[in-house]
Parts: sequence; structure tokens; C-alpha cells
Amino acid sequence: MNRRMALAVTITALLGSGLVLGASDTFAQQKSLKQQLVGTWTFVSSTTKLPDGSPAWGSNPKGLVIFTENGRYSSQIMRSDRPKFASNNRAQGTPEENKAAVQGAISSFGTYSVNEANKTYTIRFEGSSYPNLEGTEQTRPFTFTGDELRVTNPSPSVGGAPSQVVYKRAK
Repeated sequence: MNRRMALAVTITALLGSGLVLGASDTFAQQKSLKQQLVGTWTFVSSTTKLPDGSPAWGSNPKGLVIFTENGRYSSQIMRSDRPKFASNNRAQGTPEENKAAVQGAISSFGTYSVNEANKTYTIRFEGSSYPNLEGTEQTRPFTFTGDELRVTNPSPSVGGAPSQVVYKRAK
């Protein structure tokens, strides 16, 4: 058997046995935490509670967080039951409409860095719908399970205990 034929037989045997695919899976598992974090994630759930004990984001929240390769992030979470403004003009909301809009959503953007050893990321708030966050930073532990990202928010903007936030990788 010549060398080309032996190589072809070996490759076919490896593919058939799954060893080559296993090597590919191992390579995927060796991605850094930052490489795994990069991308777009849709909001699934949160344990964040309001002072009265009700879920902060209602029963069917919406949200998205994006982590870019160059260390930027953008995050938005909102209640789906926020009332529409009767005036159809954001600048002419009633006090009640404005209160529901502000208390029913949080958004922020800025930069982030990942600490591989501690399995945390630190976000630096450049802008936020909650101005008190601007210019501050938070370190948040996180884990992956398949296409799911679980993040601990140590200090939710509504106060209270640390909360768990779950995202799913956007397709």
C-alpha cells in the first residue's frame, strides 16, 4: 500500500470513529471565557425582586445583551407590560406613564473585561438609563451551560439581594 492510500485509510478510520470530531469538540471547549462570552444573548429570566417581593421584570420580560470582541457591551431589559403613552409622544408622557417607563426598563452600555481565573467579567458603565451607574463598575460571576449564560448581578439597581440573570445565545 502506498503512502497516499495509507493516509486515506487512516483519515477515513478516524472520521468513522469520531476521533477527529472529538478533537474538534475539544478545541471548541478550549475557547477562553471571553471568546465564549462574545456575541448576542437574549434575556430569559431574572430572580430580581422589587421591594414588595414581586418580579422586577414582570411575567414576560424582553432583553438583550451584546458583548463585542473589542471589549464593548450593550444591555437592555424591560417589562413587556409597560403602558403605551396616550399622547404617542415620548416627551409628553404623564407622570404615571413616565414612572412606568423608567421603572420598567434598564439599559446600559460601556466596556467590559473578563477575569478568566475568577470566571467573572467587570463592566464599566459609560451610560445607563439609571444615571447613578454611570462612571461605576461592577464585577459579575458567570457560567455557561450549552447556549445558556448565567450571570450574578451583585447589586441590582432596584436594591435587594444579588440576583441571577439567565440569557440564551441568540441564533
